[in-house]
Amino acid sequence: MDLRKLTISARVKSFLCACQGLGAVVSTQPNTWYMGLATVAVVVAGFVFALSGLEWALIATAVFVVWIAEVLNSALEFLTDLASPEQHPLAKKAKDAAAGAVLLAVLFSLVIAAVVFGPKIYLGLR
Repeated sequence: MDLRKLTISARVKSFLCACQGLGAVVSTQPNTWYMGLATVAVVVAGFVFALSGLEWALIATAVFVVWIAEVLNSALEFLTDLASPEQHPLAKKAKDAAAGAVLLAVLFSLVIAAVVFGPKIYLGLR
C-alpha cells in the first residue's frame, strides 16, 4: 500500500465520489424515492410512538440494511448493463439475484417493524 495516497485530499475525494454514487442511485432508481418516503414515515412513527433506544437501533438497522441492499443492487445493475448491454440469461440472473437480496432486506425490515411497532399499535387500539 502506498501511504502517500492516504492524504486528506485523497480521503475527501473518495468521500465525494461515494456521495456522487449515492446521488446517481437516488436520481436514477425510482424505488429509492419510495424508500425515502418509507424512511421518513418510519422516523415520524418512531417519534409518535416514542421509541426506546433499543427500538431506534433496531429500526435504524432495518432501514440501513434496505438502503445498503438497494445501493449494491443498483451498482450491480449498472455494471451488468455495461458488461452486457444486450439481453443475456446470465445478466438477467445476476440482476434478479441482486433484486432478491433487496427483497430479503425489505422482508427483514418488515419483521423488525412488526416487532417494534406491532405491540405499540396493538396496545393503542385497546
